[in-house]
Amino acid sequence: MTQDLFGDMTDDRRTGRELLCADAVLLRGFATQDAPAILEAVAQVAAQAPFRQMTTPGGFRMSVAMTNCGPLGWVTDRRGYRYASRDPVSDLPWPAMPEVLQSLAQRAAAQAGFDYFMPDACLINRYEPGARMSLHQDKDEPDFSQPIVSISLGLPAIFLFGGLRREDKPLRMPLLHGDAVVWGGSARLRYHGITPLKQGSHPLTGDCRVNLTFRKAS
Repeated sequence: MTQDLFGDMTDDRRTGRELLCADAVLLRGFATQDAPAILEAVAQVAAQAPFRQMTTPGGFRMSVAMTNCGPLGWVTDRRGYRYASRDPVSDLPWPAMPEVLQSLAQRAAAQAGFDYFMPDACLINRYEPGARMSLHQDKDEPDFSQPIVSISLGLPAIFLFGGLRREDKPLRMPLLHGDAVVWGGSARLRYHGITPLKQGSHPLTGDCRVNLTFRKAS
């Protein structure tokens, strides 16, 4: 897929299940119907644990604003990348994971062939124009037998899905509002990222993209 195709695609033309590689599936439009309820749940989470731009161990401020819900939340600072049961800003437990989000993650995992997924961490990312996520692996979790479920809402983005080595050339694919990507098994440690978000506006999210990433972190 190219960025030209990406620019022409609309929600009602994008349905179905696309195999990216063994154990990695793109579910087109999976969360579209549930999007208003999902975004309402995200707003409730952010009211308790506001979005913030965290700092990497190297001292760089991330371009993506983040928050978490569930028993564990992913954090980064000068001490490193890790999961924590409490919000380091407020020292309160992270907000409980709303049922609509838990159910969404489990249904997406099941459609991709990963039954019995029980996420205990939901990292919520807010991308504004120019924000990006460099190629990385999700490897802070102790159990790699559990998949990653990623839901995209709002502005479109280009998803990079690479190999098991950073230098492997990644696939470039458009993620539009409501799309879900699930990867696990032999694909669990593939590198992935997001190219800088382009300017735009979406009826539900305005000038940003909201991404929810579900993990089993304990």
